[in-house]
Amino acid sequence: MPKTLEDLAKFIRAEAQGDPATAISGVASIESARAGDLVFVEDEKHLETAFASPASAVVAGVFAERHAGVKPLLIVENPRLAFARAAMFLRGPAVRKAGVHPSAVVHPTARIASGVCVEARAVIDADVAIGEGSWVGAGSVIGVGAQVGGQCEIYSNVTIYPGVMLGERVVVHAGAVLGSEGFGYVRDPKTGRYEQFPQIGKLKIEDDVEIGANSTIDRGALDTTVIRRGTKIDNLVHIGHNVQIGQDVVIAAQTGISGSAVIEDGVVIAGQVGIADHVRIESGAILGAQSGVPSKKVIRGKGVVFWGTPARPIREYLKELAVLARLAKKS
Repeated sequence: MPKTLEDLAKFIRAEAQGDPATAISGVASIESARAGDLVFVEDEKHLETAFASPASAVVAGVFAERHAGVKPLLIVENPRLAFARAAMFLRGPAVRKAGVHPSAVVHPTARIASGVCVEARAVIDADVAIGEGSWVGAGSVIGVGAQVGGQCEIYSNVTIYPGVMLGERVVVHAGAVLGSEGFGYVRDPKTGRYEQFPQIGKLKIEDDVEIGANSTIDRGALDTTVIRRGTKIDNLVHIGHNVQIGQDVVIAAQTGISGSAVIEDGVVIAGQVGIADHVRIESGAILGAQSGVPSKKVIRGKGVVFWGTPARPIREYLKELAVLARLAKKS
């Protein structure tokens, strides 16, 4: 159902200017907006374009206050964040019918709370616990003794290995694999053959974590791999055994994190980054795309962007590139 400008203002804590009864039914970019849509503007230079669009209202910063009357406005400190929250408010919660599909296989000892939806061909093994209001998509498999908290969303064809623990409101997108054996082997110097090191640890994923499609997270070898509250993991990310990832970390696609690495709170990791074993990335550091971090290295610097292989502060990296360019011209 559409919301009013007044409804949105209350939800995102914005100052509303214009008709409070203006109906808003969706969000869009300025280029694709239609009547009923909400758009956002972070820079005053784009405000005129937003006003000229068919959108019914605009979320903008305080710079828009002097433009009152052109189009209904929601004025906030952070327009992008407010727009994201407004989008969630307008979309509302997903509506899924609770119950177990006839083709799903649920072990008699599994504990399924009220309001849970288990879709076609899903398999819920022995001693699994699924919290209230969670959803298990078609074809997903949840192994023996796994724990899934309330309000989780497990999309189609996800595999959750035995003993994995998921907190509340965890989102796991299609094809992800959680709790598989880590890549750990010991070489016999006499024969040259590799034998597997025990992979008997656990995987714990805390509340409000999101895991992208076809990503894989290994359980610990002897201890526990941990993904802490609020971390967001993109598609096609691999996280090795014994890795510890802090709160509110963001990891972009095709990143690989080797065993026993530690990623502290608030770290940002761009796409295709390679992190070797026993690395520590300290709080707030930012790793640029395709960076490489060698074994046992410590990356330190809140808000500092690191780039290249081996990763170093971007200013240092750019200076090195400039020197190489000058040498190339002289040769």
